[in-house]
Amino acid sequence: MSTASARTDGLPETEPRFDAVDDVRARLGEVEYLSDEGIAGIVYLADRLGKPILVEGPAGTGKTQLAKSVAEITNSRLIRLQCYEGLDEAKALYEWNYKKQLLRIQAAGIEGNSEGGAGWGELEEDIFSEDFLLTRPLLEAIRAEDPVVLLIDEVDRVEVETEALLLELLSDYQVSIPELGTITARQIPLVFLTSNATRELSEALKRRCLYLYIDYPDMEREREIVLTKVPGITEALADQVARIVRSIRQLELKKSPSVSETLDWARTLMLLGVEKVDTQVATDTANILLKYQSDIAKATREFVKDGGQSAAKSMLG
Repeated sequence: MSTASARTDGLPETEPRFDAVDDVRARLGEVEYLSDEGIAGIVYLADRLGKPILVEGPAGTGKTQLAKSVAEITNSRLIRLQCYEGLDEAKALYEWNYKKQLLRIQAAGIEGNSEGGAGWGELEEDIFSEDFLLTRPLLEAIRAEDPVVLLIDEVDRVEVETEALLLELLSDYQVSIPELGTITARQIPLVFLTSNATRELSEALKRRCLYLYIDYPDMEREREIVLTKVPGITEALADQVARIVRSIRQLELKKSPSVSETLDWARTLMLLGVEKVDTQVATDTANILLKYQSDIAKATREFVKDGGQSAAKSMLG
């Protein structure tokens, strides 16, 4: 493993986690995450450049799993901030333990009635100290001394105002707390932000990140994923599953099947003892792949179209 080079940006030096792009890909494969050169390359660059990765793409294509797998192969602690509408600083960054502060103030009031009681200046300094600070995921990642992978999941769900909270952390790996000052990272975490692109993220946020788009895998890669993740499945059935899912995704659907739903379907077929998917099996199990009735109806029509001799025949092999 090569040694870290001296940094000139004021950030702490961090030992490189990977030797090369091929090293990333091989180690991800060891934990059953089948990456391509593009994914492995971005992870390698993020490690060497100390930059966060913004991962966009359809839901269920392995964006979150990438962060989890990188944490596993680097023996890092995964700290996850699950984003949602209404997320604020108190839940993402830090807040003060108000109940404990109140108790301290009340205790000081009692002490103040006796000689030698603490003055307000001393009390204020006391209640806005580490003992009263409640750390949330972002601050926890900055303060961590052990290796950390920070996952900011579904960042597109938060409001633009909340998104601004991330800018200082993502550019300088530091957090400013008015009462305590600036807290700088003790080591640079690997940071993954995931987005399903439900809204456009700000240019300021994108500018701070390396960009990675993870789309649905091609048929061959999805077949490999099924063979890796579904123990005991035959190559013939895995091939048929991948072909059918690819064909379904070509339909105009409200929601195309994700990779996780492909795996659920493959496991379902295994549990049912299916060796070859026919029109009846595909129709009966379509609700495992598709989650809208209109999509199920559309796929079913393709399965049975012309007695299985046209589109359905192409789907079912």
